[in-house]
Order: sequence, then structure tokens, then C-alpha cells
Amino acid sequence: MGEQVLLKTEFEDLTLFRRGKVRDVYDLGDQLLIVSTDRISCFDVILPSGIPHKGEILTRISGFWFNFIKDIIGHHLITTDVDQYPLELKKYKTELDGRSMLVLKTKPLPVECVVRGYLSGSGWKEYQQKQSVCGIGLPEGLKESEKLPEIIFTPSTKADVGHDQNISQKYVEELVGMDMAKRLKEASITIYRRASEYALSKGIIIADTKFEFGIYQGRLIIIDEVLTPDSSRFWPLNEYRAGRGQPSFDKQFVRDYLETLGWDKTPPAPPLPKEVIRVTTEKYLEAYRKLTS
Repeated sequence: MGEQVLLKTEFEDLTLFRRGKVRDVYDLGDQLLIVSTDRISCFDVILPSGIPHKGEILTRISGFWFNFIKDIIGHHLITTDVDQYPLELKKYKTELDGRSMLVLKTKPLPVECVVRGYLSGSGWKEYQQKQSVCGIGLPEGLKESEKLPEIIFTPSTKADVGHDQNISQKYVEELVGMDMAKRLKEASITIYRRASEYALSKGIIIADTKFEFGIYQGRLIIIDEVLTPDSSRFWPLNEYRAGRGQPSFDKQFVRDYLETLGWDKTPPAPPLPKEVIRVTTEKYLEAYRKLTS
């Protein structure tokens, strides 16, 4: 892994499917090429600074988890081996190697499947005001970062721009039908339970995470990234103390730095100092090493 950062891909002879906050996605017909760049976004704004190795780490962690949960549900990953990619992609091997996935093209479902095992972030803010998280009532007296009495499913809309909006299970049923809504909830909780038990054995608490699903040839499968530090809240088990915010393996370190600047959280975002970039890379790398040994 070199120290160069890749902030954007420009494969002019390929059809750009979409450019997200982190990933550039190209349409190959019945397949998609997903390239994880080193971009980082905070407060829904993409920062001008990249995080070295971030795209590679996200790709490797997703690949690990897709394999780990394959007996629970199918996934969209075909391969991360550039040598097995279609011929027309070989000339981009330098940019693609280690940070890209060839995946099945599915019909994505319009729901972010959020699962929470601990009381944190926006959930903690709501709990303090209403004793609930996304409208789900909880016992009184819970502390910040405390483990919830049971895992909860708190779906949201998928927003390409701006914030996702929390939605009820009833609204999910209206979007995708009662049977599919039930399957999404059950699959999300099962994956989270299995993964969080494994992560705990490796010294990581997965406080919450979000999944995306799609339909491929009539089957429900998991798509996008899965259980990465970008889509989840990872906490070091050995530093965990309920009743406060937790140190983490994700981009919370960057958010905390940005909060000290008085930035109004609208573009353009300020650049990150070298030390913040270095520590952030280390946090992502440490999560990868712990999870995959």
C-alpha cells in the first residue's frame, strides 16, 4: 500500500453509474464496478483531504464480511481480483487493485436497514428528549453508550444528498410490502447479532450499523458495503465505559476535530491537518487488523 490517495476516478470509456460520497460506481451491463476511493465525508460534506488506504480497507473489510455471512444471506460480490475482471478493465488495474469490487447489478430496495445494539449518536439525543429511539420506546434510566435491552431495527430512507430520514416499520411495509419488510428486519438483526458476537471476540463493539439490500433474479441479497467503519460505529472493547461518548475506529475522530473549528458544516469543507489524517488511517487499519487477524 502506497501513501498516495485516490480522490476520484475518471474512466472515460466506461459508463458512470453514480458517484457517491466515497464510491465511484460504473455500469458494465449486468454487472457493476464499485471503486472505493479515499474520500471521506463528514456531516454529509465530502472533505478535500483523502485518507490514505481508506478505500482498500473498506473493500477488504466488506469482502471479509460478505464471506462471513454468506450462509445467512446471498451477496452481490463476484470478485475483488482485478485479474478476473472483464478485459476492458485491465488497463485500469493500477487504480482498481485492492480497492474495487465487481458485483451483480440488482434492483436496490429504497430502505437503509439500520440496526442498533447500543444507545449512541442521534439515538441518544432522541432518548434524552423522548425516552425513545426512532419512535421505539425504551426503559427509563439508560445511559449514553449503554447496551440496549434488545437489538432494535430503525430503518430510514436512502438519501443521495443530505440526511436520511427515519421511517417506521409500517412505512417500510408500504414501500416494499409486508413480507419483504419482515424479511429485511429479520435478516438485518440476524446479520448484526452474528457479526457483533464475532467482533466482540476480537475486541470490537459494533454499536450500530446499516445495511442495504437488493433483488437479484427474484432473491433478496445484501449489497453495497457491509459492516465497515464507514457504515458502522466500531468501539474498542477495552476502553468501553457506559455513561459517555466512546473512542472509536471510525471517522468520529475527524468529526470531533471539525467540531473544534467553528465550521458551519456547509461546503466547502476545511482541509485536514496531516496528523488528523495519519491518526484516521491508523484507526481504519486497526479495525481491519483486529477483525481479520
